[in-house]
Amino acid sequence: MFKKKSNSSETNFWISYADLMAGLLFVFILLIGAIVVKSGIIREELHKKENILNTQEEVLNEQENTLDEQSDHLIDLSQSIAIKNDEINKLRNLLAKREESLQQSEEKLVVSSNSLKLKSEELNNLNQLLLAQNTKIDDYSEHIILLQNLTKEQNETIHNSSNNLEKYKNKILLLSNELTQKDASMKLNEEKLLKLLQATQEKQTKYDTLLAQLQAKKAKIKSLTGIKLKVIAELKSSLGKKINIDKKNGSLRLASNILFDKGSAVLKESSKAELKANFIEYISALIENKSISEHIDKIIIEGHSDSDGSYLYNLNLSQKRAFAVMNYLLTLDYIKRNNIQEKLVASGRSYLDAIKVNGVEDKDASRRIEVKFRLKNEDAMYEIERILDAN
Repeated sequence: MFKKKSNSSETNFWISYADLMAGLLFVFILLIGAIVVKSGIIREELHKKENILNTQEEVLNEQENTLDEQSDHLIDLSQSIAIKNDEINKLRNLLAKREESLQQSEEKLVVSSNSLKLKSEELNNLNQLLLAQNTKIDDYSEHIILLQNLTKEQNETIHNSSNNLEKYKNKILLLSNELTQKDASMKLNEEKLLKLLQATQEKQTKYDTLLAQLQAKKAKIKSLTGIKLKVIAELKSSLGKKINIDKKNGSLRLASNILFDKGSAVLKESSKAELKANFIEYISALIENKSISEHIDKIIIEGHSDSDGSYLYNLNLSQKRAFAVMNYLLTLDYIKRNNIQEKLVASGRSYLDAIKVNGVEDKDASRRIEVKFRLKNEDAMYEIERILDAN
């Protein structure tokens, strides 16, 4: 393979060749040492980073449920790093094998320089592989830095959430205090309401008592106000069919055309006997019945006219006719004997109380003389009855 030379030249060649091999071997040893040192440094850094990741993983495991997915991601990264560590271990094994190969190559260097070139190429490939691995490790370091930043942001978020939670707790405490105060106030209000309810029940009892008394008095007043109906019933019972009396007010009605000529206030002589008989019969039923006489206050003689002519004309005529009847009655011995003259009252009503049939005035019936009675305190009793009925 090499040309033969002289002994000195061959000696120098082999010395030079040995120096070259020694230099190459030294360089190769340095390169292997650098690779081993770099691998150790990388392994320590990876170990430290793995410890940091484990620490961060433990911290992340203690975070809120909202970080579960990110924790899973960190676990995946940790597993990826573990895989890379396995790859590095494989690389170490490969380097060990390469060392063995280098040792074999050293033995073969003396035999063939081509094999040295092949080893050099393998070293270059190995360097490229190491550079690629370093690049990947740098990428993983950047990912780890990103994860650290993300973890920091999550820690800040959790811290802010904790602060907000503390604020909410403080608000809840304030609300709880307010509710406690309101509960106390409600208890006071309930006590006041209970007292008011008791007072209301007492007032209700008093009200029921007063109402019962009022009902009793009302019934009594009702019985008093029913006296007129009682008097009218007694009149009907006493008179029977002898004299026709008004069903509503119990008055005795006498037609004016029997007592007076038209437009006249002079009592007819022919009517005096009938007037006397009817009046005495009517008055006797009032004053001879003790259940009736004790309530009689006045005996009223009223004159009534129809609507022909003016109001004043008819008022004057009705008054004169009432006075004419009363003047005649005052001459009767029955009146004097029973002391009735003090109870007699005369008045005229003109056509204010005209009698109507189906909404049409009955003029013959409207021209009349009415003898009616007035009870003691009649106005007051009717007013009381009206108020009680209204209530």
